[in-house]
Amino acid sequence: MSTDFHKLLFDISEALVADELAALKFLSLEHIPMRKLEAIQEPKAFFEVLQEKGMIEAGNLSFLKELLYRISRIDLLEAQLGSSREEMERELQIPGRAWVSAYRQLLYGIAEDLTPEDVKSVKFLLQKRIPKNKLQDNAVYKSMLKVLLEMERNGLIKEDDLAMLKYILNGFRADVKKKIDTYEEKKKESDSKEKLHYPMSMSVHPGAEGETPHLLVESYKMKNIPHGYCVILNNYIFKNPYEAREGTVKDKEAVERVFKWLQFETVEHMDLEAKQMYAKIKEYSKKDHSNMDCFVCFIFSHGEKDKIKGVDHKFVNIKDLLSCFSGSNCPSLAGKPKLFFIQACQGSVGHPGVTVKEDSSGHLEMDATPLTSIPDQADILVGMATVEDYECYRCTETGSVYVQCLCDKMKLLCPLHKDLITILTEVNKEVGGRVLNGWKQMPKITSTLRKQLIFQIPQSPSTEK
Repeated sequence: MSTDFHKLLFDISEALVADELAALKFLSLEHIPMRKLEAIQEPKAFFEVLQEKGMIEAGNLSFLKELLYRISRIDLLEAQLGSSREEMERELQIPGRAWVSAYRQLLYGIAEDLTPEDVKSVKFLLQKRIPKNKLQDNAVYKSMLKVLLEMERNGLIKEDDLAMLKYILNGFRADVKKKIDTYEEKKKESDSKEKLHYPMSMSVHPGAEGETPHLLVESYKMKNIPHGYCVILNNYIFKNPYEAREGTVKDKEAVERVFKWLQFETVEHMDLEAKQMYAKIKEYSKKDHSNMDCFVCFIFSHGEKDKIKGVDHKFVNIKDLLSCFSGSNCPSLAGKPKLFFIQACQGSVGHPGVTVKEDSSGHLEMDATPLTSIPDQADILVGMATVEDYECYRCTETGSVYVQCLCDKMKLLCPLHKDLITILTEVNKEVGGRVLNGWKQMPKITSTLRKQLIFQIPQSPSTEK
């Protein structure tokens, strides 16, 4: 399979010319840093970078198909990838399926529409705003893409501000300027649709039972690939052999399957001492997340109130871990969602339950761990396996009740474009409805998220191996 895949990429690269490579690079700008793209001089190197970023791989060529469709290489799309213009048009009409943004599509379309004389006119009108040496290029088509890049670099155009480009084009290509007008109108419509209605827990006015006002809640942007890191701190073997957390490997496997599917870069760190746990979290907070949308961290361990136990039986404060991701400590994630999921007890008491059918199998153990309070920071969510003062449960054969349910619900509800809070509420409902060792378990959500978080899914929704 690997040989066939690389032979396929080789054949496609051999069929591409310089202008087409420039177009592919331009269309990929929102997924690959400009500096990396500028160093690419041949199609094979371009495909290597896409593979490094996990954007193309054997069995997942949706991005490559779209790129070939966008540059009108329908011959390659049909002969090499077994697709067609009609199939791509149907596919890209489905919300969330397009990798190339409407903004990038618009700019590329403008570059295609302009004649050599038009390009000269654009350069003339920009000569006092962009250095002359940046506007010199003999290849007209490639030159227009370069002009657009320079306009972006100099802040003359951006996704929500195309006034300068409209002003320039209006003088000699009013038809192209109208395309920008259409884009802006559609963007306004799209932005308004992204705001979903959330009911408030109060009636509209006395006597209007069941009627509730609605708040418009915006969505966090999830446009980069990968969307961010999904870090798993998994403490399995402790110094005291009787504290080994059997079944935790199943949790790790479930989380990896789901978040790789959701296009996160998943990394596991096992059996860390308390100081190592803090150092590892701090290490990730110091990384550059500028080209990422989100940060996710799962912590599986024992512990006590407000603290997590390292394998050395020492403790780290949850508050200290979360503080690493404050706006000042991690500026590249400021305004972006930071998610922490902690599988652990928050006490040593069993939660009283009502009489319902037993639905768990295998031996259940308890994770003694913490109650946490989130510092006064925005865009942080902490999902706890249970409310304070109570135990939570982990099956030695199938993993923890909370983590397994969370992963199942994400597989089920992410393709339906449900937001994270809705998904976690469903987890609360299901886990809270079970009887475990004769007791109940009630997960807890603590959030300072300011917008709704909807995970974007790839074309193939299956997470099964």
